Amino acid sequence: MKYIIRSQKGENTDSIKQYIESKLSKLDKYFENSDEIEATVLTKIIGRNQIIEVTIPTKHFLLRNEESNEDLYAAIDKIVDKLERQIRKNKEKINSKIDKTFIKDFDYDLEDEYEENGSIVRRKQVELKPIDEEEAILQMEMLGHSFFIYKDVNSNKVCVIYKRKTGNYGIIETE
Repeated sequence: MKYIIRSQKGENTDSIKQYIESKLSKLDKYFENSDEIEATVLTKIIGRNQIIEVTIPTKHFLLRNEESNEDLYAAIDKIVDKLERQIRKNKEKINSKIDKTFIKDFDYDLEDEYEENGSIVRRKQVELKPIDEEEAILQMEMLGHSFFIYKDVNSNKVCVIYKRKTGNYGIIETE
């Protein structure tokens, strides 16, 4: 796996970079062509908390998780465990989707917006490729989000799938 490790404030030391790479290399066993996969790691400090965000786009899905702790090394350990659980939990779903060939790649361009008293703190641009509802749920769970925007493969409409408080899902369709 290739690594892009950056910091929002300051710079990561070589020992932190090596620690991140050694811990994330545990995930190589889950990927067929791990040499082609590029993990993006962002570390940042907010107050007393050290935050690490890891995004791993693969050919068929996007893994993303975030962890916060006062100790960066503890946050790194926790995020690797979270990502491993996420892969194991969704392994069968992913494999069944790969066989159906409904999985498409997603490209995310992130722009951070910092405004003093504004409400926009992050803007994402999503390339919508047609997928079905099951794949949208899988992608939403893999990202750890409560909603997901996608283009429905059957109706070709832009839809938003969201998780309800009851644990079920809802869909908002555009006209």
